[in-house]
Amino acid sequence: MSLDVTVFQSRKADLADSRFTHQSLADPAAGQVVVRVAEFALTANNITYGVAGDSIGYWKFFPGEGEWGCIPVWGFGVVEQSALTEVPVGARIYGYFPMATHVCLEPQNVQQHGFSDGAAHRAELPPIYNQYLFTEVDPLYQADREAEQMLYRPLFTTSFLLDDYLEDNGFFNADTVILTSASSKTSLGLAYLLHNREAGRPRVVGLTSAGNVGFVEGLGCYDDVLAYENVDQLPITDSALVDMAGSGKVRRAVHERLNDALKVSTAVGATHWQDATVGAGDQALPGPAPAMFFAPSQAQKRIKELGQDGFNERLASAWRDFLGVAADWIDVERATGEQALQTVYAAFISGAADPSKGYVVSLE
Repeated sequence: MSLDVTVFQSRKADLADSRFTHQSLADPAAGQVVVRVAEFALTANNITYGVAGDSIGYWKFFPGEGEWGCIPVWGFGVVEQSALTEVPVGARIYGYFPMATHVCLEPQNVQQHGFSDGAAHRAELPPIYNQYLFTEVDPLYQADREAEQMLYRPLFTTSFLLDDYLEDNGFFNADTVILTSASSKTSLGLAYLLHNREAGRPRVVGLTSAGNVGFVEGLGCYDDVLAYENVDQLPITDSALVDMAGSGKVRRAVHERLNDALKVSTAVGATHWQDATVGAGDQALPGPAPAMFFAPSQAQKRIKELGQDGFNERLASAWRDFLGVAADWIDVERATGEQALQTVYAAFISGAADPSKGYVVSLE
């Protein structure tokens, strides 16, 4: 008996072009489970997944057909069918999903806290994206904060690792950290962590679109906020650039403004996906050459040093502190159905999504 499944796909070469496909999913074979995707968050970070789909491998998690791919999202699912006694029907899990109604997973290394997807096509992909957690025993889970968890948790993990990376490298001898796409959730998490350091914290400067300046200023975690057109007002001081926007125009403006005062240029995201030029023409920029930050590498380094439990405890502590503040930063807006998803997706593609809202979607 097959299951009718709806899947949202994007054209790899043009993310603005998207479609819904309707497929049949067979009953799970031995060692497989079918998970109903209950809800997922859609953020600017997901657009970055699409931009870096080929270079980092995001298209490989949930393969599409030919020129079409599935942009991954973070959310909650419920096991509907199981051919594995260790993963019971009804179990609620948190993890990485396609924008779809259902997905088939192949759990391996099933433990009390969760499991990894052992599908062959995911074997070479970063382990952090293949993990699924049982909400019943997840130390970061709060039943009344599921929306905030979907919206912030995966991005906050990147923020946490960026903060750790900067500290690990002595902030590259910079006294100021500049964040582009300052209203993005990854930037907000990093700004919060930097701003709340107990001692020796750097000055935190956010760059954002003119329409978002007021919102970002009101959050209280940036020392200064500038619109992109005012990059020429950046103080000439030893600085580290953490670039979430990925816009070649913005990156060049910062490099030319600071020149040798820019100590490191770290590329993280591509919220300005249409202008994303990471690696293209960067050799001609004044100052340091931009280098991509890959969060799983920093995570694996820290896990090796601290152990998995030590790393989890440190992340959980930071997360709880952050969530207590960030839950009030946005209004959760839920969208249900194909047309609703299409509308929210188009808003992120066009850059029109409201940064004061957190979008949670269900295709049920």
